[in-house]
Amino acid sequence: MTESSSLSPASARPSYGKVITALILLAGIGAFFFFDLSSYLSLESIKANRDALLSYTASNFGVAITVFIVLYIVQTAFSLPGGAILTLTGGFLFGSFLGTIVVNIGATIGATLAFLAARYLLRDWVEHKFGARLKTIQAGFSKNAFSYLMTLRLIPAFPFFLVNLVSGLTRVSIGTYALATALGIIPGSFVFAFAGRQLGTINSLSEIASPPVLLAFTLLGLLALLPIAYRKWGAKPGT
Repeated sequence: MTESSSLSPASARPSYGKVITALILLAGIGAFFFFDLSSYLSLESIKANRDALLSYTASNFGVAITVFIVLYIVQTAFSLPGGAILTLTGGFLFGSFLGTIVVNIGATIGATLAFLAARYLLRDWVEHKFGARLKTIQAGFSKNAFSYLMTLRLIPAFPFFLVNLVSGLTRVSIGTYALATALGIIPGSFVFAFAGRQLGTINSLSEIASPPVLLAFTLLGLLALLPIAYRKWGAKPGT
């Protein structure tokens, strides 16, 4: 009796932490849609307020960069829509190269927080429920995590938020995940940040993510798999 009662507080703490974390995530997502904040993260809204945004950025450059990075972290950590619009805005306000850098910082930190939240909330349950079926996948992913993550980041067919959440269910290290994310999102971030400099001429995101651009990203993603292919088929026996 004494042993069980002494164990119960320790075993309860993770549950309370998970409940609080889940409630924070749900509250953030709920507030986003309840207050219709998505209307502010639209191409039309950014274009309508372009002069005010440029004026504020010119007068408060450091504050503007800080606010932008924080907004990007929140948007990514809570898996909210609007990442592409924010990246365009970063290029519009800060230029192609600086815009890519600030987007990369915000996206990498936010993606890492989403990764940690998924790992904290769901991995134990998923492994308990599907552990036997996941062993092969976990083993393959752990051996080639960096190449796999680079491919997932480079190919636009894989939604950014979904990669964040699914990666948290694997056993990839935080360092590998953060590095692959930071490097893998550079090409896409630069394309959108560069396009943001011509914001006034853009009427749809599809104008940026054209078939040739998507094909180029896909080829880059496949290149990231070459080390895995070489290890599997290219290495000579006995080497």
